Amino acid sequence: MSTVSYEKDGRIARITLNRPDVLNAINSDMPQDLADCVERANADQGVHVIVLAGAGRAFSAGYDLTAYAQEPGGNDVTQDMPWDPMKDYAFMMRNTELFMSLWRSYRPVVCKIHGHALAGGSDIALCSDLIVMADDAEIGYMPVRVWGCPTTAMWVYRIGPEMAKRMLFTGDKIDGKEAARIGLVHKSVPVDALDKEVEDLAERMCSVPVNQLMMQKMVINQAIEAMGLANTQRLATILDGITRHSPEGLNFKNRAEEMTWKHAVRERDQGTFDWTANRPINAPK
Repeated sequence: MSTVSYEKDGRIARITLNRPDVLNAINSDMPQDLADCVERANADQGVHVIVLAGAGRAFSAGYDLTAYAQEPGGNDVTQDMPWDPMKDYAFMMRNTELFMSLWRSYRPVVCKIHGHALAGGSDIALCSDLIVMADDAEIGYMPVRVWGCPTTAMWVYRIGPEMAKRMLFTGDKIDGKEAARIGLVHKSVPVDALDKEVEDLAERMCSVPVNQLMMQKMVINQAIEAMGLANTQRLATILDGITRHSPEGLNFKNRAEEMTWKHAVRERDQGTFDWTANRPINAPK
C-alpha cells in the first residue's frame, strides 16, 4: 500500500500512516488503505493489539490542502457552485466510516502521536481506543475556525461538552501534557520515552486473550454508541460540507488559491482575516 504500511510483529499489528514527505496528509487513498489494514489485522487470530502510528516527523497534519484547497477549481472537498450537499456527504461520510474502522476493530487500537495530530489527523487518532502522546506533540482541529467540522465528532465523547466547546470554539492546538490533563488522551510522556511507553502498554494488553479484549471493547463502545454517536457523526458530516461551501468557506478556498494554503491557514489560525468580509482584519474598508 502506498499511503499506509502494515507489519505483524508477534501479537502486535503495526499500522503506519506512510506519506512522511507531506506529514502523512490525508489524500483520497489513505482512508481506504487504513481500513484495509485494520481488516487485515482483524482477520489474523494471532494479532491481539493494533499499534497505529505515523511515519516521519508527525502522526498526521490532516487533509492534504495542497490538493484540496490550493489547487484551483472544484474537487471532492470543495465543489464548483451550485454544490450538491448529498454528493459531499457521501464523500465525507465514506471517509468518516473508514476512519471508524479503528473504532469498530475487534482488536484494541493504541495510537502513538508524535509531532502533530491535526484537523483530519485528529479525527483518525480519536477513533482509536487508547492514545499515548509525546509531551511536545500537538493535537487540535483548527478548521473549526473556518472550513471544517470534525466528522467523527469524538471530542465531546472523550472530554465532555465543556472542554469540547473550549477546543472547538477556538480551534486551538494543545500539547500532549494538556491533552492528558483534560482526559483527551491516555497518557503523555517525553518524546524519547514514547516508543517504550506504547510498547509496554501494547505488550501488557497482548497477554489478554483476543476474545476477552473484544468483549470488553464491545461493552465500552456500546455505552458510547447508545449516547447517539452515529446521529452525531451524521450531523457533523453534513455540517462539515456546509462549512466548506458557506461564503466564508469559499473565501478560504479562494484565499488558498491566491496566496497558498499555508498563508490562508496562518491567517485563519492567527485570527487575522475576516472570512465574512473577505479581507484582512483592520484592513481599509
